[in-house]
Amino acid sequence: MQRGELNDLLWFLAVAEERSFTRAAARLGTSQSTLSHTIKNLEARLGLRLLTRTTRSVAPTEAGQRLVQSLGPRIEEIETDLANLMALRDKPSGTVRLTLSDHAYRTILWPRLRPVLAEYPDLRLEVSIDNVLRNIVEERFDAGVRLGESVDKDMIAVRIGPDWRLVAVASPGYFAGRSVPLNPQDLVQHDCINHRQGRSGGLYAWEFGRDGRGLRVRVEGQLTFNTSLPMIDAAIAGRGLAYVPEDLVSEHITSGALVQALDDWSPYFSGYHLYYPSRRQLSPAMSVIVEALRFRAAAR
Repeated sequence: MQRGELNDLLWFLAVAEERSFTRAAARLGTSQSTLSHTIKNLEARLGLRLLTRTTRSVAPTEAGQRLVQSLGPRIEEIETDLANLMALRDKPSGTVRLTLSDHAYRTILWPRLRPVLAEYPDLRLEVSIDNVLRNIVEERFDAGVRLGESVDKDMIAVRIGPDWRLVAVASPGYFAGRSVPLNPQDLVQHDCINHRQGRSGGLYAWEFGRDGRGLRVRVEGQLTFNTSLPMIDAAIAGRGLAYVPEDLVSEHITSGALVQALDDWSPYFSGYHLYYPSRRQLSPAMSVIVEALRFRAAAR
């Protein structure tokens, strides 16, 4: 069916519903003569008379009534679907897919989005938690979370968290009978809990810095994980030194479950940023999430 033929059917439905060429023409924003000519052409193509015309009224024929009964519900479904789609512009709804690390999820995303999900019940969130630097366009994510220094230049980046750092920690039991490392080179004498990086598959070289001097140390140990939380569990269990986000272990340090080492060697990284393609127009749902996650430094 050609697009023009579909329009002719819609015009026929308008005449059948209004029972008047005059009222239908006004509803459609066309002239009565153009509408009448269109219906005559439709009847000629179908080889059927669809309307009975008198000087006072217009009514569908038997064939016309069958066409009304067939087309009417389908057109109503299409109009309803279009109305629902238009509503997406006005209220946050639909699914937003995000990729981020367990650290970003626990410290930023979940605390801030939990009340948002309660406020907007039609908004759905799908979260992929790992440390892989994913191609969000190819993998059909709406956005991802990375450190600011890792965001590609062709992406829009919105800062969602403060600067943070990794800290070296181990349990008091682990340090019993062992000296606490005073500089990064001392780590070669310790059992360290390694971190396997996502897409590259390599082991993370612990990054330190002091007085403008940067230093990377490749450590060894019995355990390797690809996320921070099991590394912390292993450190608390006395299985070695872990190099993990400070805000995930601050309570354990305060309680004495973990002991911090190399404090003056632990540099800060640029904070997390939410990133998404610059050419993408934000949906209402995505706009709500961006604003909820946007970092606002506390006033001093």
